[in-house]
Amino acid sequence: MGKSFDFHTSLVLQQWILLNELLRGAADDLVLNGTGLDIPHVVYIARYAGNVSIDPASYESINQSQAAIAKSLSKGDVIYGVNTGFGGSADIRANDVLALQRVLTRELSYGVLPPGARDPRPPSDRQKSAYQAFDLSLEHAAESQHLPLPWVRAAVLLRLNSLVKGHSGVRPVIVDRLRDLLVKNIIPMVPMRGSISASGDLSPIAYISGVLQGKPTIRVFRPGIGRDVYADEALAEAGVAPISLTAKEGLAIVNGTAMSAACATLVLHDTHQLAMLSQILTAMTVEALLGSPESFDPFFAEVRPHPGQIESSRNIRVFLRGSRLALQKDGKDGSLRQDRYSIRTAAQWIGPVLEDLLLAHQQISIECNSATDNPLVNGDGQFLHGGNFQAKAVTSSMEKSRQAIQAIGRMLFTQCQEMINPATSWGLPPNLVADEPSQSGIFKAIDIYISALTSELGFLAGPVNHVYNAELGNQSLNSLALISGRYTATAVRVLTELVAAHLLSACQALDLRAMQLQFLDGVKTEFFARVVSMVEKQSPNTTDASKNLPATLWAHLQKGLEQTVSMDSIDRFPHIVKTMRVPILDCLPFQNVVLQEMQSFIDQLGPWLHEAWCTNREAYLVHGDASPVLGDGSKKMYHFVRKTLGVPMLCTKRILTPTAEAMAAGQVEEAPTVGGYTSLIYRAIQRGEFLPVIQELLEECLAKEELER
Repeated sequence: MGKSFDFHTSLVLQQWILLNELLRGAADDLVLNGTGLDIPHVVYIARYAGNVSIDPASYESINQSQAAIAKSLSKGDVIYGVNTGFGGSADIRANDVLALQRVLTRELSYGVLPPGARDPRPPSDRQKSAYQAFDLSLEHAAESQHLPLPWVRAAVLLRLNSLVKGHSGVRPVIVDRLRDLLVKNIIPMVPMRGSISASGDLSPIAYISGVLQGKPTIRVFRPGIGRDVYADEALAEAGVAPISLTAKEGLAIVNGTAMSAACATLVLHDTHQLAMLSQILTAMTVEALLGSPESFDPFFAEVRPHPGQIESSRNIRVFLRGSRLALQKDGKDGSLRQDRYSIRTAAQWIGPVLEDLLLAHQQISIECNSATDNPLVNGDGQFLHGGNFQAKAVTSSMEKSRQAIQAIGRMLFTQCQEMINPATSWGLPPNLVADEPSQSGIFKAIDIYISALTSELGFLAGPVNHVYNAELGNQSLNSLALISGRYTATAVRVLTELVAAHLLSACQALDLRAMQLQFLDGVKTEFFARVVSMVEKQSPNTTDASKNLPATLWAHLQKGLEQTVSMDSIDRFPHIVKTMRVPILDCLPFQNVVLQEMQSFIDQLGPWLHEAWCTNREAYLVHGDASPVLGDGSKKMYHFVRKTLGVPMLCTKRILTPTAEAMAAGQVEEAPTVGGYTSLIYRAIQRGEFLPVIQELLEECLAKEELER
């Protein structure tokens, strides 16, 4: 197991560095001894089919625990699951200890899988139903009936790591064969449902046991070959001999938390990425909403020193370094002195989430290196009967993770809505449109989309605690860890969609800010010159007020842009300019005001600003880049989305539906939609393409001593 960490950021960075080293071949191959397995190792084996071996020193304890069985049986000892029945039938005494182990595997294969070539079939002469049958399986994917391949690979690895500890009474051939399954990728198809994770994950792991025995009833994953392949065929093709189970071995294999812990390990790895992205997205939202870095001042965490708050405020603060958008507020212009909750309290909201994920990580790391079957053999060869199979630690980690996911989603949802809504966005156009507001509402659909996603996360966040007893009342406490893990995996996918939508929206908002700054930079000199010219025509003898008129009208223009975001530009700029009459009259001596000159100034200024706005907008849509005004965190994420993924600033012409004729003639290859661009970001997150970007950002922004905390 890896060392403990004070901060989530340090942990995540260490985990990603280790995974990257494994993938590049810069780290040693994984050698299992029952104690040194870390979450990146599991990811490496499960998702990337990395190499794994067994520490030769482990075989001594394996042999000793196996010899203890023979010794105990020769003395007539009663050992649960060796010469007794199982669970609620433990009062039955078994004479054929070998047959008992085979029965266990056979009878635990009870889940529903997609139709297979060797499945039982109804009689061919059966009477047909009077109604027209419809196959409901057409309404859901076959994958919804079995666990994902990487989860099962991870379960094989965790079961192997548990058994090499030498407390389970299995022969060396069992651990060798489990390794063979990983190396040769002979992985069973395991039903999605059916485990209550009380006496471990009995049924799911029984399918792994069935493969070891070469059972013709157990199907294995063989995608792309066009036919079903079963364990007997797969072992024969790979040149691997099936095994016959001896005393305790069937129980030792199936009686453990490997499947739920495997699911939890991979889900937690993915959740860590989303937690890091949530902090970067928060920084991007602060800039998009022209928020203040004051909310993340170290003082707040000093007087309320929760570790997660200290960490998240520090991270967001450094992500904002160099920003031209996130500036201190003073409230003197009549606006809010402080930001809204979604960004002002983000560090206090994210902080507990990071602390929960740290604890969840610790729980899963311990579980990955634990002996979880029953009974266990201690170092003196004594059989101890207990309950290490109870997977409540896994459930606890997944419940915390799912609550964390819901909390992150709730925050990102509010932040994203406040960017889209002109009532809360501090001057962004409604629905983040780059076009005229009357002609487009591109991100209105995103607003609805994230509402649906957040609602689903709220439903998924509920605790999984609904079964009271099972198996003749024997399994009266049920952790439901695998069910909890499965729903946490679903929550991860939902939150990933929400993160993708938020990132698309944030980049759009930042572009809109940069586009307006570019417009203002482009017209400022000419604007001031026009005002000065008007003042000189009005009043040869300048006063302090008239000298300040250019700056006064410039501030008025900026405020007017914020207040008129819902107007089309052709009406917007004449409206803003007309409201300049009052400050002009306030600044110029009344007796010197020539109304005709003032009206001429107004009549010319409005169309000129409108033309400049439209010209600037067209140029920005082609060549615009918000990077120069962004903080360190936003800049790196924005560049990845815009340049690496090729997701552009969205406007109507970029999502126009191409004609069928143009597609057929090959004139157009892509038919982009808002959903298509969201999906592009979503898939990049799922593939881990953001990990190097985040890692590089953390290493650049945080001092070495901060990362090593």
